[in-house]
Amino acid sequence: MQVVFVVLHKTELLQNLLTSLKKAGVSGGTIMDSQGMISYIQESDESYILGSLRLFLEQARPDSKTMFFIINDDQTDLVFDTIDKALGGLKKHNTGIAFAMPITKVEGVVKDDSLF
Repeated sequence: MQVVFVVLHKTELLQNLLTSLKKAGVSGGTIMDSQGMISYIQESDESYILGSLRLFLEQARPDSKTMFFIINDDQTDLVFDTIDKALGGLKKHNTGIAFAMPITKVEGVVKDDSLF
């Protein structure tokens, strides 16, 4: 089994990504609001007045979404191809990132025979 993480900067593509993943056999996962380290540091380093003025004058950058889900090892290539197509290419600047890591043990997940 693998856990796949996706950090999505173009959050307007979230619904398309979820629909595509479901069609590819991903039946569930977790989605969280997230913020990149660099943008957080830049916001916290500015003085209160300058930061408030910047927020007022500039368009606020939307936060990202971080999602993760568990798949079978043999689904990895299909899922990554699906993610890439749904997002219009992960190699495009500021789209997001995806990576997978092996899982040695999992508890609390209801087994669906079609997934595991």
